[in-house]
Amino acid sequence: MKRQKNTFAQAACLTSRSFLLLVEHVRLRLQQVLVVGATLVIFCSCSTARQSEPVTQQVSEGGWANNSVNVAVFRKNSLVTHKDTQYAAWYSADQHVVLAKRKTGADEWEVQQTSFKGNAADAHNSISIMVDGAGYLHLAWDHHNNPLNYARSISPGSLTLTEKMPMTGRQEQVVSYPEFYRLQNGNLLFFYRDGGSGQGNMVINTYDTRSRQWTQLHSNLISGEGERNAYWQAYIDGQGTLHVSWVWRESPDVASNHDLSYARSTDGGKTWQNSGGAPYALPITEATAEKAWEIPQNSELINQTSMGADARGNPFIATYWREAGSEIPQYHLVYHNGNSWQMLPLDFRTTPFSLSGVGTKRIPIARPQVLVKNAGSNTSVLMLFRDEERGSKASAAVINSLASGKWTILDLTKESLGSWEPSYDTELWKDKGILNLFVQKVEQVDGEGRASIPPQPIQVVEWKPDF
Repeated sequence: MKRQKNTFAQAACLTSRSFLLLVEHVRLRLQQVLVVGATLVIFCSCSTARQSEPVTQQVSEGGWANNSVNVAVFRKNSLVTHKDTQYAAWYSADQHVVLAKRKTGADEWEVQQTSFKGNAADAHNSISIMVDGAGYLHLAWDHHNNPLNYARSISPGSLTLTEKMPMTGRQEQVVSYPEFYRLQNGNLLFFYRDGGSGQGNMVINTYDTRSRQWTQLHSNLISGEGERNAYWQAYIDGQGTLHVSWVWRESPDVASNHDLSYARSTDGGKTWQNSGGAPYALPITEATAEKAWEIPQNSELINQTSMGADARGNPFIATYWREAGSEIPQYHLVYHNGNSWQMLPLDFRTTPFSLSGVGTKRIPIARPQVLVKNAGSNTSVLMLFRDEERGSKASAAVINSLASGKWTILDLTKESLGSWEPSYDTELWKDKGILNLFVQKVEQVDGEGRASIPPQPIQVVEWKPDF
């Protein structure tokens, strides 16, 4: 009987091995085909990546959708988590500022329309929110070369806001692109442009949670010298280092964007240095700025994209431009490996387009968001984007190993999102590695035009990438 049992076990083992070989054969064959839906498309002979399914949750039945103001990539933030509470903000169909909150991961949202309104017909006038270390919600809205609009909650955790108030009272008359960032000590930074396109300067204010007061840290961190302006993106890494990169623009025409520059601060934005640690004399100008990557004008280089950093604090920049000799703008990842700047082209696009003119453009692809995990040979990168070639869905390029230079692409939504651009909960990602993506279908008419579509649902896509 013992020998018979062993024979049965051996047969079962052989059957199991044959089955595993068959499974492996099928897996390898599947890598050679295009699988539609929310599955992977394999490029560059790259390996498969097993991913959990993204889940889409509706927050509200509808919000303003006649342009991209609710889903601009430079919203810092559209969603933000503090402790166990997540907040969201958007413009309603009648252009009121709407706030919402929930317990992190819960199905039910508390939604409250504020008394504040904005000119949502201008797609620059996005809403930015952040929660400070004491639990107060801060809000800035409706800015495109106009006076500051700022308020905060009356108490920690509340959706009820104060009246509109100044921050410092200095350089608050010609404000654009407000962005909040939370430092590790719970204090806040507030970035904005003072001045117009092609001739603006970068201002930084800082907020102290104990005194509940704003002070101006820099009246002009990056100077356009009256001839140009910097369009920046920023990120605070796990060590608390503040990274800023930017393109220069010589005029209001987007075609005059050029070069990627970089600076960092290790003391909360007070002093600044380049990637080699050499200190900057402030303000930083075109002549003194470190060039992370040289890109000439008329390269379809876009402005205001995104940054991230690996576990060692090395900066990563995601953007797109057209290489010389090509007609097709491609996404690029520019990053520092600890020794020098590197560039990885994600050359999966096949459709040409050209960027020129003023105002918010209708562009067949979205500006990307980049998220980074681990470091060294284990560095993994996630780039979020939208492309008409993929049906204008929310898509993700997943690089499991940066050293391989290979990626996979999957779609996080099933339906077209029109002119949507990605923004996400930066604090939830940093704390738990969970992606919460703000999603709404919108339509952008070229040159600050206004579409005519009904209000569209406000949604959050929840996903935990398996790097």
